[in-house]
Amino acid sequence: MEEQPPQGTQHRVARDDLRLFVWEKCQGDPQGRPVVVLAHGSATAGRESFDLQVPGHPGYSLMDFLARRGYDVFAPDMRGFGRSTKPEDHLRTEQAAADLDAVVDHIRQLRGVAQVQLLAWSWGTQYGGQFVMAHPQKVKRYISYAQMHAASPDLVSRRPRLATFQRAPYIRISEPGWKLRFHSLTPDEVNEPAVIDAFAHTAAQVETRSPTGPQVDLLTRLPLVDPTQITVPVMMIHGQYDDVADLDGLLPFFQALPNPDKQYVVVPGGGHMLHLQKGHARFQQAVAAWFAAP
Repeated sequence: MEEQPPQGTQHRVARDDLRLFVWEKCQGDPQGRPVVVLAHGSATAGRESFDLQVPGHPGYSLMDFLARRGYDVFAPDMRGFGRSTKPEDHLRTEQAAADLDAVVDHIRQLRGVAQVQLLAWSWGTQYGGQFVMAHPQKVKRYISYAQMHAASPDLVSRRPRLATFQRAPYIRISEPGWKLRFHSLTPDEVNEPAVIDAFAHTAAQVETRSPTGPQVDLLTRLPLVDPTQITVPVMMIHGQYDDVADLDGLLPFFQALPNPDKQYVVVPGGGHMLHLQKGHARFQQAVAAWFAAP
């Protein structure tokens, strides 16, 4: 019998005057399955970040990968992103952390679970980290993927644009502009051109305007997360060529994590977009192994 593909479901979570969009993927009946929540970064929303479908190049969707391994997987859009409400002011990291908390509470009630597994990517490690600091009882295991620090090379290169980010709460990114994130310190041989094209096209269609508030926070307020206050098991993971996450900058954070159940993993074959580059299979395997650990 042919295996049925994971099915997608849309949810809307109401919080104050906001409507937060959440995309779910699950294979079969979701009841009774462990739950994974994926927190997106500062550019693209949840579905576009973690459920990219590329014709002729299967296997890049982290949501499909985890769903096929028995998880009920959710990817929310924080305010200002994707299909969620877009307030007309600068988004702050603390607001995204509160949105994530509201989504997690909705999912916990919907599925009858006390805890979720959480993976946060890029700027998601900042609001996701704040959420884990405040609500450790809601998180079983945490993955901090491509976490930045104040001296991250990419952040240093962005600093001359700070005034632009402060001037308006949103900017427009062209389709070619979305492709730049696959390069930077990352060699071309770890990229699939079809994947880059699919991501850029999808991002340009969905993120018609991109919030600048995360950039302002990253350039002016780091550190936003205190590792000593993250008490759950933590994996820190990033690509070999990441221009945001690197061992020298993040090892002090890792060493300060109080829970002895922790791992630091560097995956070859990718940079800041590792989950959409040639190292994505190794990345997926590491994520699944961490979430499945007893």
